[in-house]
Amino acid sequence: MRQKPGLAKGIAMAAMISAAGAAPAATFVYVSNAEDGDIGVYALNGDGTLAARERVAAAKVVMPMAVSADKRILYAASRSKPYSVHAYAIDRGTGALKLVATSPLAESFPYISLDRTGRVLFGASYGGNLVSVNAVGGDRRILPEPLQVIPTARNAHAIRVDNSNRFVFVPHLGTDQVFQFVFDERSGRLASNTPPLLQLKAGTGPRHLVVSSDNRFVYLLSELVATVTTLSLDPKTGLLAEVSSASALPPDSKLQPGAPRPNTRNPDNDIWAADLHLTPDGKFLYASERTSSTLAAFSVDSASGKLTYLSSTPTEKQPRGFAIDPSGKFVVASGEKSETLSVYSIDPASGALKPTGKYPTGKGSNWVEIVSFD
Repeated sequence: MRQKPGLAKGIAMAAMISAAGAAPAATFVYVSNAEDGDIGVYALNGDGTLAARERVAAAKVVMPMAVSADKRILYAASRSKPYSVHAYAIDRGTGALKLVATSPLAESFPYISLDRTGRVLFGASYGGNLVSVNAVGGDRRILPEPLQVIPTARNAHAIRVDNSNRFVFVPHLGTDQVFQFVFDERSGRLASNTPPLLQLKAGTGPRHLVVSSDNRFVYLLSELVATVTTLSLDPKTGLLAEVSSASALPPDSKLQPGAPRPNTRNPDNDIWAADLHLTPDGKFLYASERTSSTLAAFSVDSASGKLTYLSSTPTEKQPRGFAIDPSGKFVVASGEKSETLSVYSIDPASGALKPTGKYPTGKGSNWVEIVSFD
């Protein structure tokens, strides 16, 4: 059958537009720049390249961020006084951010997260030794009066809900504990579980955690020794139990165990682990270590939760934060002492990271969030 000239011309033009990448990117990267007090916006293309968009004003020491489940709002907390959280509407077509509200927070929070419904914002305060719960209004603004401010223990460093939205966990670096809470979705309030905490080995410094997609395991990164501990999660009680542990350092590492900061010791050779993330398929886990400026890769045994160390890849200087895109193909890493971001492709068979490019960023870049739209 012969093709009409107009149709052939249209097909050719569509192919040219596609090849030129004229269609708007569907994946966007957000990086908080603490020293500059703003958030960098990037488009992540299908080949792993980044295209810088805008820099959006926030406030000095803007650090932790969280994205609503429906991807409509990006929340970013500032750790400078007055402590606050900024809510930005996300444009689905361009990734652009528009400030819609700024609300006060009870303390300086190095970590914020949302419950699964998006109606509650949790915060963990390292210096305040507490956690807080704020309701999210119908307009997505964080309500100014907290539902709860709960004193806990020294150096609360993260707070996350499990996949059932019933249990909340808070690592405490200063006391080597993970607090265990029961979450009431209707009231938005936390109550201590029984027992209220899991005690870990002294001097490990539990910091960040992630939950497996099947909700059977919690992976916990310890800042002071750079181990990732697999914890089993009881689906009925919400209690954690240690299963196994693996080091994020290569066997020839000369780093020594760290100590809670601030302190008076010379930290130049201290272990200083920071962040961890799972690939969407659960096959690989990655963790950052700031003193060596590396990203460690682990394989994950889905049946036992056991981790096997694979390798360490050099990355940006002092990598406090990184993220894996929702497709599981790319890692974007920032460095607090670096002026660039690094993008890596993930080998789907081995988990190996291959650098694909470096891109300019702001000063003190630390937290990375990635949002994809279909």
